[in-house]
Amino acid sequence: MVFQCQRDSWARQFTTRVVSCRAAELRPEGGGEPVCGFQVVLEDTILFPEGGGQPDDRGLIGDVPVLRVTRRGAEAVHFVPAALEPGAEVLLSLDWERRFDHMQQHSGQHLISAIAEQMFGFKTTSWELGRQRSVIELDTPLVTAEQVEALEKSVNEKIRDRVPVTVRELAADDPEIETVRSRGLPDDHVGPVRVVDIKGIDSNLCCGTHVSNLSDLQVIKLLGVEKGKKNKTNLVFLAGNRVLKSIEQSHNTEKALTSLLKNGPGEHVEAVKRLQSSVKLLQKNNLNLLRDIAVLIARDFKSKTAPKQLFVLHRKEGDSEFMNIIANEIGTEETLLFLTVGDEKEAGLFLLAGPVEAVENLGPRVAELLGGKGAGKRSRFQGKATKMSRRGEVQALLQEFVSHQNPGA
Repeated sequence: MVFQCQRDSWARQFTTRVVSCRAAELRPEGGGEPVCGFQVVLEDTILFPEGGGQPDDRGLIGDVPVLRVTRRGAEAVHFVPAALEPGAEVLLSLDWERRFDHMQQHSGQHLISAIAEQMFGFKTTSWELGRQRSVIELDTPLVTAEQVEALEKSVNEKIRDRVPVTVRELAADDPEIETVRSRGLPDDHVGPVRVVDIKGIDSNLCCGTHVSNLSDLQVIKLLGVEKGKKNKTNLVFLAGNRVLKSIEQSHNTEKALTSLLKNGPGEHVEAVKRLQSSVKLLQKNNLNLLRDIAVLIARDFKSKTAPKQLFVLHRKEGDSEFMNIIANEIGTEETLLFLTVGDEKEAGLFLLAGPVEAVENLGPRVAELLGGKGAGKRSRFQGKATKMSRRGEVQALLQEFVSHQNPGA
């Protein structure tokens, strides 16, 4: 199971022949409806099928895009949207930007894992090459900040030393395999075994694509550690062009913050802290004002000589506490209250308060009309609404209920 992509990780185009083509479906990685297409097997391929923690390649067969590449025993299966003629000679073209990124991250993982074990005895139990960042799972419950710093310094020294990276093939029964670092071979592995050597640093069984010299990695940045599975620690890293992209993103963010905050990068943190303090104070003052408004609204309603048996109020600004203050001040023994806060035509909060029997009867119906969910306890039923534009229908329902309860009202 050695493909041309593994013999020459740098090849960007390759001519081969179609061995087979059959109809199939592909389930998108993000979920959704299956995509109809064809599974194509070629005599050989420069498109790497996923494996060893490394995602698959993308590219073209002629002008037909390859949407997925997977391994099936000794074969690489290419999923394409259009049929290809068995026996036809075809030109493969590789998505080089994606491939080189994977090469940098994968070789970077080998280097980090080897140095982490040499320096601290931390063995790698698994790793993930993610779209934004990569993660190495280390067999240790704790990695200190000092160890991360020392590890990052060491791996970047090896990059500057321009250490060669070579790939060799061994027979599956070669005794030398026992001396090579490995997490085991797949159960369906067939053919020779590939060993990736970082000269004087590491030898590792691996099916993935790699750089030919550590200098191709450019630089490695260890972003820190995160708690992993039981007694494990996840080490997060970027290698090569991902480091440059991260710096560019950080620089753009820094420029935007400098423009917004009207100060230099060194003052950004303190400026944001001051803004947070101001926002908290404003929010506190706003809540106090809303409480005062709620009390005034309730008192105005109670001051009327003949208070209505139904009280309806909507306010864009407010929260559950605002509505409950009004209900507490007015009282729910005789008056039915329908209160809402939020956008008039979109989502918001609602409260139905009043006599227990009325609330228990009407609460679920109000929630249904407003396209929301709620819960109630005795004289209160409140929840979230997604269709605030239907408040008028709720008001009509409540008015009808009150009229039937009190025909002479």
